[in-house]
Amino acid sequence: MTAERDPLAGKLPVTLITGFLGAGKTTLVARLLRHPGMDRVAVVINEVGEIGIDHDIVAMSSENIALLANGCICCSVRTDLQETLRDLFARRRVGEIADFDRVIIETTGLADPAPVVQTLASDTLIAAHFRLDGVVTLVDAVNGAGQLQAHAEPAKQIALADRVFITKSDLATPAQVEELRQAVAEINPGAAVSLLVDGEVDPAQLTNLGLASARAGTATLRFLGEPLQGEGSGGQARLGRRSPLHDASIRTLSMRFEEPFSWSSFSSALELLATLRGPDLLRVKGIVNVDGRPVVVQGVQHIFHPPVPLDRWPSDDQGTRLVFITRRIEADTIRALLEAVARVANPH
Repeated sequence: MTAERDPLAGKLPVTLITGFLGAGKTTLVARLLRHPGMDRVAVVINEVGEIGIDHDIVAMSSENIALLANGCICCSVRTDLQETLRDLFARRRVGEIADFDRVIIETTGLADPAPVVQTLASDTLIAAHFRLDGVVTLVDAVNGAGQLQAHAEPAKQIALADRVFITKSDLATPAQVEELRQAVAEINPGAAVSLLVDGEVDPAQLTNLGLASARAGTATLRFLGEPLQGEGSGGQARLGRRSPLHDASIRTLSMRFEEPFSWSSFSSALELLATLRGPDLLRVKGIVNVDGRPVVVQGVQHIFHPPVPLDRWPSDDQGTRLVFITRRIEADTIRALLEAVARVANPH
């Protein structure tokens, strides 16, 4: 592996917006479509009519692609996401539709975001032109606690998130908001959490959440969920923890390894883990010391993005740091697997 060529350079960033039914995704997307900073964005949604943009449509380029008054492209998914993204890129390339430099995908409230993330990593044609910039999950402050107890989807949507917005906080009590903050932190302590009222948000809060370059720096550390100097701990220290509102089998496991790995041993261990427990391996993210060089890895269930060798270490810390969000997998099990495979691959 080499970091001489930046493998992420030039790829179009994709932001995935998810959240359970009634969380406010439609309101957020409608606001974003009218923001002046969103004039070069393609928005992929399930049905155009859901967000009430009919009066903004000035031209129809096809059955499922609309050009909006502010220059945005709005696209409805009537087949599958892979075909939609390929079609958007092809039409952009030949100038058939307006140019765009970012894609936002809104899922349905019951959707599992994992297949969308996997598509961006596993489809060769899509992966050559698009990169995941982040998963944004909305959680309803009024109903979120009950939804986490009654349904499996909200917890998984939070588990895959890079940023979580708690919506409808103006309609909830401070106690409800705090309870939901704690629930989010229990599931995914690495995700930044903010309040969102009526979809009012600076688009910058939804962008630059993912790994944008193999050139290491503070953005790399932030992507990995490591607080920068002067920043808080991201809510990982919690006093007076209550019984979890969600399925307690979902947990976040943070691990460190001081000894370098060979790429063959590390990738073999991850492949074995994904083969045996893929559905329960909700998300993996981290930086690995591979024979002394830093390599960023990330994956969802059994699908992993191509590893990204960095041009240098982003800080003085050269240890391997990994975060696993799992269902019913213990940290000791993963650690033992990684160490055992490393010993077999490097007996001396």
